[in-house]
Amino acid sequence: MADETLPAPASEAISEETGQFDARFLLWRTFCSENSIPVETLPSELEGEAREKWDTAKDQELHKPTEGR
Repeated sequence: MADETLPAPASEAISEETGQFDARFLLWRTFCSENSIPVETLPSELEGEAREKWDTAKDQELHKPTEGR
């Protein structure tokens, strides 16, 4: 079997190239809009059902495998 290397994990740093269009920011703004949560709220401030919804959305949208791999 050939030596297969896995891609490095995605960095959590926000680059100047993506800034406000970073996938995490876009997901957060969409989530806040759909759930009537002020966008200034931090994800760590969420509680109960809102926290569960955020964790689910984040897992589905940010941690899903890319197609073709």
